Amino acid sequence: MIKFSVITITYNAEAVVQRTLQSVLQQTHEDVEHLIIDGASMDGTLELAQQYKETSDASASGHKVIIRSEPDDGIYHAMNKGLTQASGDYILYMNAGDSFPKDTTLEEIAHRCRLNELPSDELPAVLYGNTDIVDGEGNYLHPRRLQPPARLSWRSFRHGMLVCHQAFYARTDIAKNLQYDTRYRYSADVDWCIRVMKEADRLALPLVNIGMVVANYTEEGTTTRHHRESLKERYRVMAHHYGHISTFFMHCWFAVRSLF
Repeated sequence: MIKFSVITITYNAEAVVQRTLQSVLQQTHEDVEHLIIDGASMDGTLELAQQYKETSDASASGHKVIIRSEPDDGIYHAMNKGLTQASGDYILYMNAGDSFPKDTTLEEIAHRCRLNELPSDELPAVLYGNTDIVDGEGNYLHPRRLQPPARLSWRSFRHGMLVCHQAFYARTDIAKNLQYDTRYRYSADVDWCIRVMKEADRLALPLVNIGMVVANYTEEGTTTRHHRESLKERYRVMAHHYGHISTFFMHCWFAVRSLF
């Protein structure tokens, strides 16, 4: 059976984390490891996480919950902590407030890809799917504007981040060698996804579209609050991977597209 490592980064997330914890707890897929990487929260986040762990440990779900709380140097530093500790076949990030669309999401992903029948060294490098946007209460708003292509490659992100970070499941053995570049404050996730896909291309491993919604994303994160800085940094990431000329003309197209 495929093992999924779900990583949740928290800091003073008492108001929203319960939805995420409950969503993971209710997953019917048995082999789930949930790493909660906390930045030394000062509200009730850790109490909620500990209650969740006790409930999960007492259930018959087969899930393993690990809580680590200490000061960090930002969200991508915390993500690297989770990545280093993960032991599943696939790693996925679900931030506080985000959730799975259904209790059977992970079970359906494993079934659709027939992962149980493949040896670990032949598993797809990336599993990816669609994302729905929810409000601060977890209520559905609309599908994410950028939709994942039927066929994804590292070159696809020239057109923008077509796959939401929460809907991008990377093979852990590949991801562990490609940690987040903490020099980026807002767009290290874009850079990381591109580098994972480049490595998949080098290894001739497929990127598989699951063909379903795999994440509910709450659109009020750090990138949203620092939109202008994020756009500038994302431009630098794309110029690094795709070249300055290509990136310039693609951003001209983005500006035109935003008018319609």
